[in-house]
Amino acid sequence: MALKKIIITKSDHKRLNELFLSSFVDAIRDKRYLSDLQSELNVAHVVDPSEVPCDVITMNSTVRLRDLKTKETEMFTLVYPNQANIAEGKLSILAPLGTAILGYRVGDVVRWQVPSGVGRWRVEELLVQPERESVAA
Repeated sequence: MALKKIIITKSDHKRLNELFLSSFVDAIRDKRYLSDLQSELNVAHVVDPSEVPCDVITMNSTVRLRDLKTKETEMFTLVYPNQANIAEGKLSILAPLGTAILGYRVGDVVRWQVPSGVGRWRVEELLVQPERESVAA
């Protein structure tokens, strides 16, 4: 699957690369979506937080996605693994859908390998983006 060149902040890029060195990731390193995320990080457009476009999904962003197969929408906040709680809508960056949406923009269709095949989601709305919120403050 061809990877889209994502936009990511310098701090998220650094922290995610550090996460790949952790023992937690060692336990699940054989998962294909993790190697896809690592590949995306290797070619990502890395920017200062103030330069992130306001419609790009960054870490700790809250996003509304539409599953193009079921037409259902769901809201998630993209978080680091230690904060993940799917019952609260906190989606780990190390979950297949979490790795899929990082760096994508409102209106993008995300195609990503998930356990049941290839999933397709449209990014409907970006409700919270920490970089946008800090600029507005």
